[in-house]
Amino acid sequence: MNVSRHSETPASDPSAAAADADETQRTTTAQRDAPRAIDVDGLELTYGDGTEAVSGVEMSIPRGEFFGFLGPNGAGKTTTIKVLATLLSPTAGEVRVNGFDARTEGRKVRSSIGYMPQETSIDPELTARENVRFACEAYGVPRGERADRTDELLDLVDLVDVADKEAEEFSGGMKKRLDAATALVHEPPLVFLDEPTTGLDPKARNRLWEYFRRINDEGTTIFLTTQYLEEADQLCDRLAVILDGEIVIEGTPAELKREVGGEVLDIDVAGDAHAETAAIARDFEPFADATVETTDEGISVTARSARQHGTDLLVALRDAGVTVTGFNVREPTLDDVFLAITGEPLDEETPDEEGGS
Repeated sequence: MNVSRHSETPASDPSAAAADADETQRTTTAQRDAPRAIDVDGLELTYGDGTEAVSGVEMSIPRGEFFGFLGPNGAGKTTTIKVLATLLSPTAGEVRVNGFDARTEGRKVRSSIGYMPQETSIDPELTARENVRFACEAYGVPRGERADRTDELLDLVDLVDVADKEAEEFSGGMKKRLDAATALVHEPPLVFLDEPTTGLDPKARNRLWEYFRRINDEGTTIFLTTQYLEEADQLCDRLAVILDGEIVIEGTPAELKREVGGEVLDIDVAGDAHAETAAIARDFEPFADATVETTDEGISVTARSARQHGTDLLVALRDAGVTVTGFNVREPTLDDVFLAITGEPLDEETPDEEGGS
C-alpha cells in the first residue's frame, strides 16, 4: 500500500483533498487486487463464562502492509491477535493467515508468522546470543544458517555488544528488542506485535520503531496493536478501531482524521475557569455543531469553522472575564479521532523511565 505515513490534507484545500481522494481510490483498487496476508470473515469468540470478546469482525490485510489495530483495554485487540496467531480457537467465522486456515492448518500458520506478545518471552537465564539460537532451533532454522542468522539479528536490534550477557541483566528496552529478534529468526512474512513498546521510555520506543520500519520496508507484513496513538500515526499505513468486540471504523490515518470533521481549536485559560470556558464555547452560535471538551489546560473545540471563528470566541471569552493564556488551531490528531469515536481518550500507559534503551 503506497500511502505516505506523514501526509495530511488540510480541510481548507479542495484541490489537495480531491487529489488525496484520487490517491485513496487508486490505493483501494490496488489493495483489492493484492495478495492477502490476513483474511477474516465474521470472526466471533465467546469465552466459556459467556463473555463475548469478539463479535463479527471482518478484516482483510494485503501482504506488505503495516496495519494498526487500536482500541481501549478490553475492546478485543489481544483476543483477535491470539486467534490470528492460533493461540485461541474462534467460536465462529473464517480466518486465513498467509493463505492457511487458522482452524485446520494451525501448524502452517505458526511456522509462517512471528509473534511478539505484550510480555517478553525470552529466558532471562540465557544470554542474548543463546536466546536467539534457541529460537532458531525452535523455528527450524537450518543448522548451518543459525550462527549467521543470530549475528545478523543481534546487529539489527543493536545488541551485539551485550550478546554474551545474560538477559536478566538487560533493561526493559533491551529485553523488548531481544524479544523482537527471537520472533523474527525464521524470517516470517507476517509479524504480530501486541503492544510492543508499552512501558518503554521514548528512546527505547524510537529504536524499536526504526526496526519495525526497516523490516516492513523489506516486505514483512506487520500487524500492530498499540496504546500509543502517535505510534500508530507514525508507523501504520492503515488502521482499524475495535470497540466492544466490533470494528467501528478503518482507513488510513489521514482518512480517519478527516472523519472528525474540521479543525481543532485549543484554548488555555488561567485559574479554574475550565468549566465556564466550555459552557461559553457550547453556547457560541458559530460553534453550534462543534464538539467541546475540557482539557487540563482549558478546552478543545472541534469544528469546521474553528479557524474562521476562533478569534471571535476569544473575544467572547475576554468579554466574559476569562483570561486566555494561549490558543492554537491545528489539524485533528488520532487522539481526536479516538475521542470522537469512543467518547473517551485512549488509556495510554505512562512510559516506564527505567525501561531503558
